[in-house]
Amino acid sequence: MSKVKYRFNKHSLTFDKVQTTLKKRLLVFLSHISTGVVFAVVILVIVYNFVDSPKEKAQKRELAQLQLQYDILNDQLAKFTMVLMDLQDRDDNIYRVIFESEPIPSTIREAGIGGIDRYEKLKGYSNSDIIIETYKKMDKIKGQLYVQSKSLDEVFSMAKNKENMLASIPAIQPVSNKDLTRIGSYFGPRMDPFYKVKKFHEGVDFTAPTGTEIYAAGNGVVVTAKRNFGGYGNEVIIDHGYSYSTLYAHMSKILIRSGERVKRGQVIGLVGNTGKSTAPHLHYEVRKNGRAVNPIYFFYNDITPEQFEKMLELSANPSQSMD
Repeated sequence: MSKVKYRFNKHSLTFDKVQTTLKKRLLVFLSHISTGVVFAVVILVIVYNFVDSPKEKAQKRELAQLQLQYDILNDQLAKFTMVLMDLQDRDDNIYRVIFESEPIPSTIREAGIGGIDRYEKLKGYSNSDIIIETYKKMDKIKGQLYVQSKSLDEVFSMAKNKENMLASIPAIQPVSNKDLTRIGSYFGPRMDPFYKVKKFHEGVDFTAPTGTEIYAAGNGVVVTAKRNFGGYGNEVIIDHGYSYSTLYAHMSKILIRSGERVKRGQVIGLVGNTGKSTAPHLHYEVRKNGRAVNPIYFFYNDITPEQFEKMLELSANPSQSMD
């Protein structure tokens, strides 16, 4: 039963009974409901924006843990990259130098992995950038490890064949020259005896009487053994493998033939004065990857360090070539 309400009348100084209609009661009820709804909405907005639910708290802890693990993973990848770079440096500048092999070009070591949509499936998430960057680092390391693995296989193969390689690389003087008096002209810019202008002399000229024996500087296969009237005259070219070859020119007699295998120290011909030559001598060249290099750096098997120093000193003096 509803309570009866009274209102004090100032004029009559009495209490009058308040008559409440259904409309007023409905308005009062609706006002209470509206206030409650507004209050509830305000509370929900505050809670939604500033207070995490237990599930959201668990998800944030999980995301924070994932972020930490990604940071640790990227740090580990950076350390692996440093170790790999050190291994690559040793491979190019130590292992391959020992076995006279060319370093691997950076374009091959740094080659990327193809596919423009390779990381497309990882896009569209709040942490896409860090995930994609991590995948890129991993793919780069995988590619470099593959190249390095192949390189070490090659180095291992070279190591097994080192004895053969050491026997093949040119390492002696092609003419007996114990007292170092037979080198008439060294590698480098020299005066041409015919044209009287400076030209680059790509070999070493050994002066010796006609008929002096000429020796193969290393094991190899004869690729050229031909007789000419001009230029290098009678010449022999030996392929030693490992990107090396040697040339012997102006010979009076050739004692081997094309396709023949020769050993270091084997007599391959005799000194002469054929072709473009001013006197009996042997023009001798060492070529690496088809380019002439200074032969005196390949006489280490039959000269002392003191003799090598003397050769370097003599090679700095101006002179005229003999061909």
